[in-house]
Order: sequence, then C-alpha cells, then structure tokens
Amino acid sequence: MNTIDKQKLSVLIITFNEERYIKSLLEDIDFADEIIVVDSYSTDSTAEIVKTFANVNLIEKSFVDYTSQRNFAIDQARNNWILFIDADERLTPELKSEIISTIHRKDNVSAYLIYRIFMFKNRKLRFSGWQTDKIFRLFNKTNCRYTEDRMVHEKLIVNGETAVLKNKIIHFSYTSFQEYKLKMYKYGVLKANEKIKKGRKPARLLLYFHPLYTFLYQYLIRLGFLDGTKGITICYLNAYSIYIRYKEFFRITSSRI
Repeated sequence: MNTIDKQKLSVLIITFNEERYIKSLLEDIDFADEIIVVDSYSTDSTAEIVKTFANVNLIEKSFVDYTSQRNFAIDQARNNWILFIDADERLTPELKSEIISTIHRKDNVSAYLIYRIFMFKNRKLRFSGWQTDKIFRLFNKTNCRYTEDRMVHEKLIVNGETAVLKNKIIHFSYTSFQEYKLKMYKYGVLKANEKIKKGRKPARLLLYFHPLYTFLYQYLIRLGFLDGTKGITICYLNAYSIYIRYKEFFRITSSRI
C-alpha cells in the first residue's frame, strides 16, 4: 500500500487508579500510531507507570463526567481514526488484526460497534444481559462525537454509516464484589445528576419498582439464572445501581427545597 494512503490510529484511554491493569494494557496496544492516556489525577501509581512508556502521551485532567473526558481525549488525538479502550479491557490478536485492516478499507463506515465478553473473576459470564453487550469503540472522529447530555454510559453520535466488527473485546470488569459495587454506586450517582440536569422528575415509586424490574428482567428474561451465583450477583449489583440513581436523585432534590 502506498504510504500516502496509510491510515493511522490513535488509541485513547481514560483512567483513574488503574495501576492493576494499565501496564499490561499499554504493552498490548503497541500496534497503535499514537497512544493517549487522560488520567483524572490518580492517587495510586497509574501516572508513574504510564510515564515509563516513552511512546505514550499522558495528560492529566480533572474528572467531571465520562462524556466530557472522552470528548476531551478525542480533541487531543492527531489522527482521525480513534480506538477507545478501558484499562480493564483487552484486545485479542484477531481483533487487533481486524481493527488494522478495517481502518484501511475504502468504504463509507464512520463507526464500528464491538461486542464485549464480560469476565467475572477471570471466567466468562455468558448471560445476565451481557451476551449482547456491544459498544462503539472504533470510529472516525471527523464524523463522530459523544453527546453532551449524558454523564455516564456515553452515547456516540455518528454522522454516517455504522457496522459491527466480528471479533470481541475481553472485559475484565468484575474482580470483587465490593469493587464492582463501588463502580455501580458511582454510576448511579452520575445518572442521578444527569436526570437532574435534564430536568427529569421521576415518581418516587420508581425507587423500588425500577430496581426490582431490572433484577427480574436480567435474571429471568436475560437468563441470568443460567450463570448461577455469578448471575445473581451481577443482576443484583446492576439493580443496586438503579436504586442508587433514584435514592441520590430524591436526596439532592429534597435538599434543594
């Protein structure tokens, strides 16, 4: 291929206290033309580890929400093709090859969804709603931007065609009950503030019914019971995040009265 036609890839990572994962991740993405880590002033050794990689650009920025952090990272990238990856995710060799070949295609696709394999303590979670989990991670920034009305569970706005990659990201999200519970708590708080920002006024009954519905839907309809005790744990913690969302919403709004 003519070097003039060669597409370059920027890999972007947003971090906070990821010393457990960041070294192996950075070693694993050495195929990238540019690597940028946007760190929210980690209090562990994340930043020090990143600084040992000469090919990685470390930028520190205070965390406001996930959307603004991601859009900020996009603005720092030199290349049009962007791959977002979290510190607790890994690419298989097959996915790396697919990403490289994909960005060199001459088609009109602006963004690609990638399926994720959810790992529960290093074992694959097969159901509980995660069997169809996919997310935009590879895209051309000239046609894409994260919508600013979300603070968590970011939504990529794509101006153009989309497609799905064949290979999957491995997501090591769950390592312990307390760690995952804390993550779900933080998500719940952000979603509460997001609702307030949008002027939403949910009924107080949702504080109990929405978490219950979430648990039953994921455990029964999304076959969480087939994951055994792992399914019960994940379905409960996802419902817990919904509960925190409403509890925090009513706490904040009542304090303003």
